Amino acid sequence: MHIYAKFLEKTVYLQLSGEIDEHSAVVTRREADRLVDEYATTCERAVVDLRNVTFMDSTGIGFLIGRYKKFQRFGVPVYIANPSPATDKILSMSGVYTLMQKI
Repeated sequence: MHIYAKFLEKTVYLQLSGEIDEHSAVVTRREADRLVDEYATTCERAVVDLRNVTFMDSTGIGFLIGRYKKFQRFGVPVYIANPSPATDKILSMSGVYTLMQKI
């Protein structure tokens, strides 16, 4: 899995691509945390773009909730964008959308 960041108009966009599973999450988690630390003090919101995520299991849910908690420490709301139908179903069933609104 890969993660890219873009900062535009006080919003940081974190675009994920590939599979979010047990094997990819460790390295991606470190990179995501680095990006949160870099942008959280200057952004007003964060958008996690899932359009290029091809697979996500419960590890992906934990990954998203962990980044949500890090952004919350800075008072930055987190939103989910462009989940695939399968990913959307997982996020709905898990209750993630009660923390992070889908836009």
